[in-house]
Amino acid sequence: MTRAPFHRLLAGLVPACLGLLGPARAEETPPRAVVELFTSQGCSACPPADRLVSELARDPGVIALTLPVTYWDYLGWKDTLASTSFTARQRAYASMRGDRQVFTPQAVVNGAATVVGSDKAALERSIRDPGTAASLPVPIHSEADPDRIVIDVGPARDAGRTAEVWLLPVARTCEVAIGRGENRGRTVTYRNVVRGMHHVGSWRGMPAHYEVPRTALVAADADSYVVVLQAENNGPGRILGAVKGPGL
Repeated sequence: MTRAPFHRLLAGLVPACLGLLGPARAEETPPRAVVELFTSQGCSACPPADRLVSELARDPGVIALTLPVTYWDYLGWKDTLASTSFTARQRAYASMRGDRQVFTPQAVVNGAATVVGSDKAALERSIRDPGTAASLPVPIHSEADPDRIVIDVGPARDAGRTAEVWLLPVARTCEVAIGRGENRGRTVTYRNVVRGMHHVGSWRGMPAHYEVPRTALVAADADSYVVVLQAENNGPGRILGAVKGPGL
């Protein structure tokens, strides 16, 4: 995925995304899983997965994210929250896994396991799997003041670890009335919708400190954020650590 500087934010703000910036301190509960749901407003099979993300988002140990993709737009309804960068991310995951499987609803857990996003049992198994959970060994702390987001990443448990730090502005709740396509007539509520991906910096296994202008969140129509530490090797790999922003 192309690394976007902080001033490059997703265009096209969505008024139906609700909520204001919350408290300054990010949640301190160490997550055991990051779940990325690739979904589309034009996908008739997606609403059950969208509801499941809302359910998972209530678990303090899970960071559940919605990443709307663009490739079903031709069915008659252009997804109002989708980004080509999310489509590219989903395809990059498939390329890294070697299975080339790209579909909606598709969930990726900790950058590694993939399941049908509406399959609650399979998703919960992936979240509980010791091999999957072991991919979040690096602690991350974050705070936001009126001007900046401060991020502190801890050390690696073993030598040789490298990864990239990403800031994901998030709109906690977005309600969309779908007028055409396979879901026409439905009003769908999306939780934790990612509104951009901004490369913060590289991490080389040692404790590191980063600061990001808080304007990145406001300009992206977001009311919170997630920080992700992700291994990369010509594409997105395992997620090594993550932290929720306020209100998530």
